[in-house]
Amino acid sequence: MSQRNCSKDGPTSSTNPEVTHDPCNYSGRQGAREHHVGEQAPPTYLFCGLFGDPHLRTFKDHFQTCKVEGAWPLIDNNYLSVQVTNVPVVPGSSATATNKITIIFKSYQDCTDQKVYQAVTDDLPAAFVDGTTTGGDGDTKSLRIVERVSGKYVEMHARYIGTTVFVRQLGRYLTLAIRMPEELAMVYEESQDLQLCVNGCPSSERIDDSGHLPLPVRGQLLPPGASSQTRSVYTLESATTKCHENMLLKDIYFYSCVFDLLTTGDANFTAAAHSALQDVEALHPRKERWHIFPNRGGVALENKLCLTLGLVGLMLLVFL
Repeated sequence: MSQRNCSKDGPTSSTNPEVTHDPCNYSGRQGAREHHVGEQAPPTYLFCGLFGDPHLRTFKDHFQTCKVEGAWPLIDNNYLSVQVTNVPVVPGSSATATNKITIIFKSYQDCTDQKVYQAVTDDLPAAFVDGTTTGGDGDTKSLRIVERVSGKYVEMHARYIGTTVFVRQLGRYLTLAIRMPEELAMVYEESQDLQLCVNGCPSSERIDDSGHLPLPVRGQLLPPGASSQTRSVYTLESATTKCHENMLLKDIYFYSCVFDLLTTGDANFTAAAHSALQDVEALHPRKERWHIFPNRGGVALENKLCLTLGLVGLMLLVFL
């Protein structure tokens, strides 16, 4: 200090340094609030997923199987809109699957302009509709798309709203998984109340009835007027064996796999259920909630539910 003529009474580092405020980083904004307000609790994140025939896992961890043919909003809040379009899978049945996903990241301060992403069967782009792959100016990159598997799997990371979205194509249909902060997911107008991720499917669109549809269905029958091409090649036993290849734990994703195979006969739905569970493990913030078990009364009840879902799948071919 003497050699450099430095003052011995110079400034010292503060014991309470200011937290950097980055308006385009949700975690940074949270850190700044905790510093100034004294909050200690970390932000709560929510998960929503849609896959298969289709099966919906809501922000409240409710699991439903729905028809919802046509275009339906999964999310529509002040920051993000997600709409899916579902089409019939098997002629003569009300079972549907997703063949189009539209995602709108709404403009936010100086972090990003509005960006629209759209995927349809056999066209899963690695860019927004305007051809860009990021949002924000310069090196901010508050919004970006990452292609994991060409034409089959992309991720979208919206840093400014702490949100991550996975979109996949498996077979002819699309799946979606999303993680979003609760405080942002629940900011919407009453006119936007129809959000499947928030409130689930309307009761009129539900295929399941709390997992129980005990119908006296026997064998592999066809709906009236349907061709033999609509016949499922799976029995309850073979569908269970097929799903067990990649899903050892008999949770709701396993049963959904069995349901879809019996309903459609399309083995790609096995991969869809398995990938959906992988997405839960990657995005759901609470490990103890990854697996949903429809019954907790032992093996007998689990087998009964598996049979019930098998009957539901066959019922769709016969009656709907």
